[in-house]
Amino acid sequence: MAPPISMPEYFANKTLFITGSTGFMGKVLVEKMLRCCPDIKKMYLLMRPKKGHSSKERLDDLLAFRVFDRLKAESPKLFEKLHVIPGDILIDNLGITEEDRKLIQQEAQIIFHCAACVRFDMFIKDAVKMNTVGTKMVLDLADGVKNLEAFIHVSTSYCRCELQIFEEKLYPADHKPQNVMHAVEWMDDDLLRHLQPKLIEPQPNTYAYTKSLTEDLVSQHAGKFPIAIARPSIVTAALKEPMPGWVDNLNGPTGLLVGAGKGVIRTMHCNENYQADVIPVDIVVNACIVLAYLTAVEKPKEIQICNIAQSGVNPITWGEALDMGRVHVQEFPFSICLWHPGGSAKSNWLHHQLALFFTHVLPAYFVDLLLFLMGKKTFMIKMQKRINYGLQVLQYYTTKEWHFVNNNFTALQNRISRNDAEVFYTDVKVINWSRYIRDYIKGAREYCVKEDPANLPQARKLQKQLYYLDLTMKVILGVLLAYFSYYYISMLFSAVSA
Repeated sequence: MAPPISMPEYFANKTLFITGSTGFMGKVLVEKMLRCCPDIKKMYLLMRPKKGHSSKERLDDLLAFRVFDRLKAESPKLFEKLHVIPGDILIDNLGITEEDRKLIQQEAQIIFHCAACVRFDMFIKDAVKMNTVGTKMVLDLADGVKNLEAFIHVSTSYCRCELQIFEEKLYPADHKPQNVMHAVEWMDDDLLRHLQPKLIEPQPNTYAYTKSLTEDLVSQHAGKFPIAIARPSIVTAALKEPMPGWVDNLNGPTGLLVGAGKGVIRTMHCNENYQADVIPVDIVVNACIVLAYLTAVEKPKEIQICNIAQSGVNPITWGEALDMGRVHVQEFPFSICLWHPGGSAKSNWLHHQLALFFTHVLPAYFVDLLLFLMGKKTFMIKMQKRINYGLQVLQYYTTKEWHFVNNNFTALQNRISRNDAEVFYTDVKVINWSRYIRDYIKGAREYCVKEDPANLPQARKLQKQLYYLDLTMKVILGVLLAYFSYYYISMLFSAVSA
């Protein structure tokens, strides 16, 4: 049974406090709440102060993103509900003034804690400060909120990577978060670097490790106020809103998509038969909003856990995604390419390393040699080192497979009214993967790489030229290989005959 009050009715006259509003998910959250719950009272947005910039200028910087274009055209007055709280989750007490602290604690009813660093390779001290200590300070602020109805903490489905089956329940961290926070405070960096691999084991990186610590920290506040933990899997471009394919960063699959589309990435270590558990950002944000609504209305005593993962509901493998990408990148090619898009995923590590050497390393040295001889600045070797490092970080997730139990997530659409379920859609079964990847490539081209759609005819022409150049090179290499093979085999037979 859906609650008697609809979601827009519940959020009417409510005040929200949001961290991470300038991030990928945060922007979509702010836009969705303003557009679909227009009677909301206020949204306080924690934003890092910028020297020489006023709070209004910081807000203007946020609203300059195209994610807000629809609202600007339809309801620009709704932006008056946004209020910047200058602060930083890396500073003591969030770096906010006592006046702002009292304001939030007097007025806020809903807190969305989205701020986190998603870099997998961050140094343990920095990751703990950003993800764990930062969350502790938000929780300390929440402890003093007079009428807190829901606290939504955004975590990740990959916070316990050693578990092949990951349930919608709390998992105690291997170490007490308070002990780790204290340790990174007094230990010097050299000692921490030495201890880091053993400390985070069996997690693959500091991101997963600190997210596990942080969930444990949040669980210690159970009973103080209603809490829900949202655990999205791999968050990717928007399915429908604010516009199909909208994405504003090159993290994860987006970086691979752009790199492959530009002909820079030609091999990756990946098992093509494993499922790619990706979730569009608008579905993730809708699930977080529904969680906030249900947590506030139902007032559960226990912490609510929701694995926002498709996990077999509407499966797509890495191989299927790559095949679709190869088709649709021909329709929306990039204007500046190093080579024609090609290459493939390799399930065998040695095969991948060989391909890496011949298709990444050698061409990079060759291009830089030509640039050096022409007296121009070299860049390819440096760029390829960054790309190869990124591939090493990501291959952990493309060579393993997990099952995320997602009963709470799939049930969300049935726990709210039909109208609310249409507006705050969370059903992954409706995703047409081919259409989605087409929009994803188009969106990455337009919103990430900032390429003008008007350049498409020219880009397609370049793509065709690169195709014939690539084909010509393959034919030449094939002929040379056949010739040398024939030559050396003939020499071998001659030697044997003699």
